[in-house]
Amino acid sequence: MEKYRSTLLVAAVFAAFSGCTVGPNYVRPTAEVPAAYKEIKGWKVAEPRDTVIRGKWWEIYDAPLLNELEEKVSISNQNVVMAEAQFRQARAMVQVARSSYFPKVTAAPSYTRSRASLNAGSSNSSIGSGASAVTLSDYSLPVDAAWQADIWGQVRRTVESNLASAQSSAAVLESVRLTMQAEVATDYFQLRTVDAQKQLLDATVKDYSKSLELTKNRYASGVASRGDVVLAETQLKTTEAQAIDLGVQRAQLEHAIALLIGTPASTFSLPPTPLTLECLFNSICVEEKYRAVAPAIPVGIPSELLERRPDVASAERLVAAANAQIGVAEAAFYPTVTLSASGGFQSSSLSDWLNWPSRFWSIGAAVSELVFDGGLRRAQTDQAKAAYDANVASYRQTVLTAFQEVEDNLAALRILEAEGKVQNEAVKAAQESVTVTTNQYKAGTASYLDVIVVQTVALTGERTAITILGERMTAGVQLINALGGTWNASTLPSNDALESNDRLFW
Repeated sequence: MEKYRSTLLVAAVFAAFSGCTVGPNYVRPTAEVPAAYKEIKGWKVAEPRDTVIRGKWWEIYDAPLLNELEEKVSISNQNVVMAEAQFRQARAMVQVARSSYFPKVTAAPSYTRSRASLNAGSSNSSIGSGASAVTLSDYSLPVDAAWQADIWGQVRRTVESNLASAQSSAAVLESVRLTMQAEVATDYFQLRTVDAQKQLLDATVKDYSKSLELTKNRYASGVASRGDVVLAETQLKTTEAQAIDLGVQRAQLEHAIALLIGTPASTFSLPPTPLTLECLFNSICVEEKYRAVAPAIPVGIPSELLERRPDVASAERLVAAANAQIGVAEAAFYPTVTLSASGGFQSSSLSDWLNWPSRFWSIGAAVSELVFDGGLRRAQTDQAKAAYDANVASYRQTVLTAFQEVEDNLAALRILEAEGKVQNEAVKAAQESVTVTTNQYKAGTASYLDVIVVQTVALTGERTAITILGERMTAGVQLINALGGTWNASTLPSNDALESNDRLFW
């Protein structure tokens, strides 16, 4: 028993030192956070006074078709599928790093049969006439074990880095998912806007057809000129062309939605669903209907944004991973301690192979230190520190970008709301002008060119009003995206979950 004590003592000393971990401990970098959003002034507070959106954020639009499309994103969108596979890859790297905690054990059973040469290593004169070669068998079952003691925390820092990288990958997955969901909603509302434009143009074509018929009748009775008929025909055909031209944009939006939900564009179609209100150009009615379609979005306070944005969480986790890599690089300056053991059975006879007298074993420890490397370790440490600084800068830039995107969309919603009210008033005035000018034309006090001008102004104004309404819908979606949807950093997989072999669901 005495012969084992020295080895056990060395192992105990190594285990005591294994609590040492070189390199800086991680501290979350600071980032400038404003006290309040600048563009929130005049913003209508959501009722009830929730600070964040709950559940599936797209359900606030009460659009069953949109709900159906959004559900397909997590299942069939290939960018989401790819991000999920990359997360699983990052999680596997945690297990790769953890494997260094344990010894490496190798078993290599073998069998050889050999015959030595009588002429090898001796002169012919020394070989007697009765000498004969001996044929030997060798049965071997060696088992070798080696363990590198993690005295300086190189393995622990590597695991720490890989855990943070896996959490970053999980956040990237959620960021991709949110981006794809927002793109589906954006394209959906743009498609509905195009459908509303098409509906408006189709209705206008019918009105212009009646105007053309009226002009032809007036021309037949000698009241109108041939030029008036040509103007009416030109206006009608131009409007028809505009309606047809919308087909290109609608097809592209439909194909984009198909791509986002992982469906071939050739087999996907959406029925026309105009973003049309019964009283589209009455400003009071529009506001009431708009709130019913797109309710107020709870914004929360700026400090919450750091926990709500998956891209911010991903950038912060990359900083933690880079910080751990500094410890990995610094651990290379210290000696490496390896414990090794080997044993097994060896015999020249198969019947005696696994007998107790055939056993053999050895145990030992080794310490190695790299004396000269031409500055390699110092350069690797400097590289790790520079990578950390770069990730800190990237994290802070991501935070700044997050606040910019929220402010951009808050401003867009506020400005578009004011623009929409003014535009609706302009449309009402233009429609009244059409009525007055048309009556003047019928009375012979205005030319048909005057009618064309006011009708064109009215149509342009109506199309602009629809466009503004669509932009308000998409700006609302982009604000939700900028706020992080319903995600929160607390849903990131924990270290224990990542180190387990259980499948994660979140």
